[in-house]
Amino acid sequence: MVMLTIAAGNTALQSVLPALGRELKVADSAVAAAFSVSALLWVLAAPYWAKRSDRHGRRAMILLGIGGFSVSLSLCGLFLAAGINGWISGTAAFICFIAGRLIYGTFGAAAPPAVQALVAGRTSREERTRALTLLGSAFGLGTILGPAIAPYLILGGIGAVTIGLSGPAFLFALFGAGMFLAVWRRLPNDLTPQPGTHGAANAYPSIGGQSSGASVTAATEPHSEHVGYADPRIRAWMIAGLVMGHAQAMTGQAIGFLVIDRLHVAPADALQPTGIVLMMGAGAALLVQWGIIPLLDLKPRQLVLTGLVFASAGCAMTGLATSLYGIATAYALASIGFGFTRPGFTAGSSLAVGHAAQGSVAGKVTSINGAAFVLGPSIGVGLYEWRHALPYLTASAALVLMFGYAWVALREPRHDSWPSGA
Repeated sequence: MVMLTIAAGNTALQSVLPALGRELKVADSAVAAAFSVSALLWVLAAPYWAKRSDRHGRRAMILLGIGGFSVSLSLCGLFLAAGINGWISGTAAFICFIAGRLIYGTFGAAAPPAVQALVAGRTSREERTRALTLLGSAFGLGTILGPAIAPYLILGGIGAVTIGLSGPAFLFALFGAGMFLAVWRRLPNDLTPQPGTHGAANAYPSIGGQSSGASVTAATEPHSEHVGYADPRIRAWMIAGLVMGHAQAMTGQAIGFLVIDRLHVAPADALQPTGIVLMMGAGAALLVQWGIIPLLDLKPRQLVLTGLVFASAGCAMTGLATSLYGIATAYALASIGFGFTRPGFTAGSSLAVGHAAQGSVAGKVTSINGAAFVLGPSIGVGLYEWRHALPYLTASAALVLMFGYAWVALREPRHDSWPSGA
């Protein structure tokens, strides 16, 4: 529940923010910057908190993470409500909002690795991978539920104070406070963590950022062999993951603005169609990962190449679509492609090295997935401000070029079995 709440709250706010930005009359790039800054701090802080939980106890880190989540959303809601009601300017509201997001990026990252480590310490070795995979699924499910329920969390007002589009921030802050109390009362105070168990940094919870399984491998496999990003065994996979991740982040962040502008709707009326588009995209990606990939039994290189074809076509079609049906269908097609590429990148990187290097490589995969949401949203929205179709056509072109590179550079790993969590 902690993992689901954190992921859902972040993506709910992410899905609402384009409409909020337009209502407060701030630049679209400022909206993207709010999440880019938060993602950067998350990527930097997550490994630190993962190590700290091994020394200072899991429960304390979980409380720190969910507490930072609640405080951040409370402040963000207050600042946004102040802008909506005209107490401060829209620009001032967003500057304060970004300050509130710094708290989330810095402290919210403490909870996921501590949750992983706590579960690992309470399960046998045989149960551990399944239990940690379930946690990853909760994290991924949260990225779907957030945008799905956000339109229903828009509140009217209290007396003369209008809550409006800041409602999701307040309500998820309340959910987070409830989880804080539940953790405080229900989880054991483990000041001496179980030896031999540890958590791993999770990628930033973002729209389109479904769990890849890398954090499970990082939390369960040894770190006895260090592998660098430029290691010849994984270098091509790292490059592919970085390009594909940025394409996904660019297009996902701009989709809320695209719905407003292509459908010519008021910002407050854009939440439901935006939610439909995001749900179709997330559902399509999960259908691929949970249903189609196990049936087809494709190798990692085949997954990446297949995904690149679908993602490139879907991105181009999204940039050209002019109706809700067209945008939703095209975005779902792109998400199908990314649903193939993400596990292909994860499995290919993992299978390229031996057992001793699994933890190190999984950490690299997680950091690549998180890094894509640092600059990707700002790049995508910056291109969008120039021309609405540009981030989608640029992403499509980059994926076509990546197909050519992947065809030449990626090789199917020779290892016979997939490591746990791949």
